[in-house]
Amino acid sequence: MNKNKIIVIDLKATCWNGKIPQGQRSEIIEIGICELNTKTGEITKNKGILVRPERSKVSPFCTELTTITQDLLEAEGISFQEACTKLREDYNAHHYTWASYGAYDLNMMKNQCTIKGIDYPMSQNHINVKILFSEVKGLQRKVGMKGALGILEIPLEGTHHRGIDDAKNIAKILHWCLKQNI
Repeated sequence: MNKNKIIVIDLKATCWNGKIPQGQRSEIIEIGICELNTKTGEITKNKGILVRPERSKVSPFCTELTTITQDLLEAEGISFQEACTKLREDYNAHHYTWASYGAYDLNMMKNQCTIKGIDYPMSQNHINVKILFSEVKGLQRKVGMKGALGILEIPLEGTHHRGIDDAKNIAKILHWCLKQNI
């Protein structure tokens, strides 16, 4: 495992304000990703991989939260299997420790791979940045990503709740945490 690089991921999935409509299920619609150089803090290869849902539609609530529309996914999205192939081929994701803010992304990725019968594209080494930040900061309660940025006085970059931007913001929090443990 290369310790100088960590892959940071932030997933967005179909969501509803209330009950999930009958016959639909929450599915990944964006994989926000970047690479963090743990030595320099440089963030590279920042992308948002748009994924077409197969068993759900993007709700107005979901669009309001993420800015992602069903039309955008139909025009620019790829299949979840293609997205997993990109993670393996473009990021060598199975060779590097990866991180996300909270356990949602880890669980969602594993569950969707299992449901679809797709090989899990990530490494088994995962960092939960939400827990790490709370521990390093000595906080009694865990805070959201936006709250952590506020505590660190790091401006939120981009659109909150967009995977491409949230991944980059999470990488900044992770880098701060790693610098404290040196």
